[in-house]
Amino acid sequence: MLFRPSARLAHGDVIQVDGRPVRLTVQARARRVSLRLDASRREVIAVAPTKARLRDAAAFASERAGWIAERLDALPRPLAFAPGARLEVAGVPCRLERAAMRIRPRLIPATADEPARLLASGEGEAFARAVERALRAEALLVLGERTAHYAGRMGQPMPEVAVTDAKARWGSCRPAYAGEPAKVRYVWRLILAPPFVSDYVAAHECAHLAEANHGPRFWAIVKGLYGDPRRAKAWLRAHGPSLHAAGAGWRDGG
Repeated sequence: MLFRPSARLAHGDVIQVDGRPVRLTVQARARRVSLRLDASRREVIAVAPTKARLRDAAAFASERAGWIAERLDALPRPLAFAPGARLEVAGVPCRLERAAMRIRPRLIPATADEPARLLASGEGEAFARAVERALRAEALLVLGERTAHYAGRMGQPMPEVAVTDAKARWGSCRPAYAGEPAKVRYVWRLILAPPFVSDYVAAHECAHLAEANHGPRFWAIVKGLYGDPRRAKAWLRAHGPSLHAAGAGWRDGG
């Protein structure tokens, strides 16, 4: 919706500021109206401390149109999951190809004459969905293996592992509780990162099996399992938005 001074606004509304999306959000802990960039969703968040101040947040966003344009226009261009596109899967160059018949999407390893290929059927959105299903399956396989490796080194039972498309963090861990097994969740897009990056996230989440916080003992465990994490953390800061931009275009916010 376009912002008009007389418009009725609600939490979650998306307004347009010079053609760019701004999502209105109420955060009770906020002390003032503010703006922040949500790179993963490719939008700016206008924060208001109360519902009554959503109009102030929208007006503030309109006043900061230049700032909004600068931040959003600097984001990496989305990589469409379309036939012919090239990406890296677990550090290996891979080409997306459309299958001649309806098949389950699958990864085909590289040969001496051909790069690795991800073969999927369908047109447009259907093809993109199939590609994502294959990437999710590969992420679950690879990250499950790394989780088993690190959990085993720690002498911890293998947790339940799943993949999601969370935006705020790359992984999460819920330690075992009241007879329930531990659960680890990873963002499937980590399969598009180099192995040293996804390996770090697996070590990080497995360290939480023993330490739920991020104190000195936690980081000592991470370093004992993985080594110095600074390179991997720097890679995620620099290239995380590109991972979230992969496949953008057919999904609304993941």
